[in-house]
Amino acid sequence: MNNSEMNEITTSIIIPTYNRAAMLREAIESVFAQDYLKNKEQSARFELLVVDDGSTDDTREIVGSFGDSLSYIYSEHRGVSAARNLGLRKARGEYIAFLDSDDLWKEDKLSIQMNYMKTFTKAVMCYTEETWIRNGRFVNPRKKHRKYSGWVFDKVLPLCLLSLSSAIFRRSVFEEIGIFNEDLPACEDYDLAIRLAHKYPWRLISKPLIFKRGGHADQLSQRFHSMDAYRIKALEKALTLDLTEEQRKQVCREIVIKSRILILGLQKRNKQEEMLYYQSLIDKYKFGL
Repeated sequence: MNNSEMNEITTSIIIPTYNRAAMLREAIESVFAQDYLKNKEQSARFELLVVDDGSTDDTREIVGSFGDSLSYIYSEHRGVSAARNLGLRKARGEYIAFLDSDDLWKEDKLSIQMNYMKTFTKAVMCYTEETWIRNGRFVNPRKKHRKYSGWVFDKVLPLCLLSLSSAIFRRSVFEEIGIFNEDLPACEDYDLAIRLAHKYPWRLISKPLIFKRGGHADQLSQRFHSMDAYRIKALEKALTLDLTEEQRKQVCREIVIKSRILILGLQKRNKQEEMLYYQSLIDKYKFGL
């Protein structure tokens, strides 16, 4: 192997972050603790990009403490989708992995997934089970969060089953299905999951290889009253895909279900105008069932 081949980047890890300096250090350390990187050849062909979405805390100093072992990319605050897309534009690897700055990788995560992707060359992605931590306590995922392998389009419509911190993609996937929707302040992973599940089968490694931490105040799911409003936007967008008749009905059914749930919540807060909007969606899409 010549020097140019040794220096070719094959694996890019992207950590988007915003004002999470305290948790970010642990996330970065979990990447560098990967047993995959103990192999000098693999380590030489790996890059870590931390995309700072306009943080005003000590993020720059935290990243700086790691020296030139990673790349620091700063941009004005535009949201997590824009940060991930910026990371994608800068990434050089054939394989792309994301790590949210509040999550952690177990030390064998990268080696297991990279071995899988290199063994099963037709797989465009694989993702793993997760160990959940909520407010510092280990919790069991609920039955509705069960993960699947294969063609999972119908499974991803009720809620997002794709934890980006657990997934590795071939770069070509994003050329086929597009990048993250920067118009969505939340549920951008749900939007991507729908497009991914429409185009490709998913491959699940049934071993928990990440710690998924939640419950903190700055988590997107904590900041927005209802994520279903953004899921509905993603579902309406999904109707522009080349769906089968059954898939189209599945999407319409999910829009109706989520609209009804939103109306129940809006009734308690007497949000008449918003209630009328979601009722109009029910009237529009119930005839497609």
